[in-house]
Amino acid sequence: METEISAPKPNGLWSMLTMKCPRCRRGNMFTHKSAYRKLSLKYIFDMPENCSECGQKYDMEPGFWYGTSYVSYALTVALSVATFVAWVVLIGVSVKDGDNRIYWWLGINAVILIVAQPWLMRISRVLYIRFFVSYDKDYKKTNPTKFDY
Repeated sequence: METEISAPKPNGLWSMLTMKCPRCRRGNMFTHKSAYRKLSLKYIFDMPENCSECGQKYDMEPGFWYGTSYVSYALTVALSVATFVAWVVLIGVSVKDGDNRIYWWLGINAVILIVAQPWLMRISRVLYIRFFVSYDKDYKKTNPTKFDY
């Protein structure tokens, strides 16, 4: 009697943070691991057409990635709220005349958002495609997710 040993299910959160395919959680979604190596939009968004592990098509329809702007906006707002809360707890904010601490936060927050933007754009793609493609433990035996028109 032969038993088939299956590979353990990859962690969902870790596969998102490492930007893996949502279907198999093993193949890389982006051609280059680092979004910061070269600051050009072509380089940041350089993706293979299909997952190297399971064959899932990433660009499922023309204009598919336009929805990532909403995800990116939500992430940016969440990051700004987090930095503001941290600023209030650690440094404080006052409404008195001559207190410029809020302007310091605005400047520092702007720098953080600019530096984090390449990573935010990539992670928003990873999160967005997960709305449409779910994990499939039998990805080797089933067909990839696709839109039917």
